[in-house]
Order: sequence, then structure tokens, then C-alpha cells
Amino acid sequence: MSGFFAQRLTVVGLGMMGGSLALALRGYAASITGVDTSAETREYALAHKIVDYATDDLRAGVENADVVLLAAPVKAIISMIRGRLGSYLRSNTLLIDIGSTKADICEAMSVLPVGIQAIGGHPMTGKESPGIAFSDGEVYKNRPFVLCPSRRTTPATQDRAVGLVEALGAVVIEMDAARHDHVVAAISHLPYLLSAALVATVSKEGETDDAVWRLAAGGFRDMSRLAGSDLSMMGDILNTNTRAVATLLAQFRMQLAMIEAVLIAQENGKLVDLLRPTREARLAWMQSVENNKQENDKRGS
Repeated sequence: MSGFFAQRLTVVGLGMMGGSLALALRGYAASITGVDTSAETREYALAHKIVDYATDDLRAGVENADVVLLAAPVKAIISMIRGRLGSYLRSNTLLIDIGSTKADICEAMSVLPVGIQAIGGHPMTGKESPGIAFSDGEVYKNRPFVLCPSRRTTPATQDRAVGLVEALGAVVIEMDAARHDHVVAAISHLPYLLSAALVATVSKEGETDDAVWRLAAGGFRDMSRLAGSDLSMMGDILNTNTRAVATLLAQFRMQLAMIEAVLIAQENGKLVDLLRPTREARLAWMQSVENNKQENDKRGS
């Protein structure tokens, strides 16, 4: 059981992720305020008791809070931090963001007034459906939640942030921002671009033969899912993690070139040998996922 508790907790950005934060922390805050520019979203949050108070005024929403969670797109988070947010916060306020890239955000946190307890965060979870109507207090449960220290992170900040993550039911993983960005480039941002490239390739084929769409089934559906991601969100992510993504794209091109060369040479034995380690890596990863799930279930019971 987490020892985390907030008197006045504020969530800035009431999309699915922000709304889910509010729901998950319901029992860990005396009051929860939501900040969002959409009147419809604010009304929904109040009507469904996701938050106790709602406003479109950032200053009014955060100035009395002891915990502030920034659940907005990456560039919006950076803009808020580099803007006047720091002047609105009280000393000792715990400030955590949940942006998908961390280096630029943690760097921006370094300009906040001394006394603001700021730390970068990234929950490795989500849903395809955006919007507060899809909020789910269970979405963080047993999922990794990365914490990346900034120059405004003290030991007290770290302890409070860990307590908050544990209150969500998530699994704390601590690492520096640069390492985080390289890792998520491999497991999240690169897959999005590959999915988009796949759909672009198939769309081109579909211009001359629409049978590709009529025959497309589970394999294509699974591989193309990420291509449907929100473009504004993904644009922010890619623009704030360009170097890591470009490095991994180059590595992927090398892998693809090796497969292409063996395929064209019709060297079936070599092709199988080339693909076998990837199959084994996938199976080993799935087994570790299942083992971790069982371990987390034991801890939760």
C-alpha cells in the first residue's frame, strides 16, 4: 500500500491518460482539480466525478496544489514549463509530467524555481481511443512507469514520485532521460514509423489492385495498428526524439537489407538461419512478459 497522499492534486490535460490518472488517484487525494481548455471535457469530468473541480485557467488550477500532473502533449508540456507555470506553483509542489519523451522536458524543468520538486515521468501504457470518456483507473496497474530525474529532483522528490506511482498500481523504473528516449525510440517510435511505412506500401499496391484491402486480415491489422496513432501526438514525439529515432531507422535499414539480399539470392537455408534468432528473441520476450505478469499478480493478491 502506498503512503502517497495529496491534499490538493491537479491534473493538467483531461484526455484519456489524464482522466485515468484522476480516477486511479481518487483515494489518494483530498480533492482533485482538472485543467483543460475544452468546456465539454470539463463538464464530462465533473458530471462523472472524475475530478472535484475543473477550470480552463492554468494558474487557478495549480496555484494551491501540492501535486501537479502534466498530462498533455510533449510540446505543450515544454511550453508550460518554460512559460509561467513555475511562478504559479508553491514551493515543495511535486510536479510530474507523463510525456512520451523525456530529455527536452527534463531540461526545461531545470529552469523552474528552486523548491519545485520536478521529475519526468512516462507510464508505458495507453489506449487507442483518446478522450476523457475512455478514462480507466486500471490502465496503469502493473504497467511500467519510468521516472527520470531532472535538476529539480531531490531525494524527497524521488520518494514522493515513487509513492505516487505505487498508488497507481504501476511498476517503478528509474533511468536517466537520454537512456529513456533511446529505449522508447526502439520499442515505440520506430514501430510507429514501420507501421506507417507498411500502410503506405500497401496503399500504393491498392491503387492498382484493391484485392489487398479485401484480403487483409489479422496479420496486417496487427502490424498496421500503430499507423492509426494521433498525428499531432506522434509529431511531437518524433520531433523531440529525432536523433535516437534516426539512429534506429538506420539500423533497421541494415537488417532489412540483409534479409533482402538473402531473399533475392534464394538462399532459403541462410534466410531461415537469419530469421531464427528473431523468432527466439520474440518467444523469450513473451515468456518474460508472462513471468512478470504472474509475479505482479502474486504481489497484488
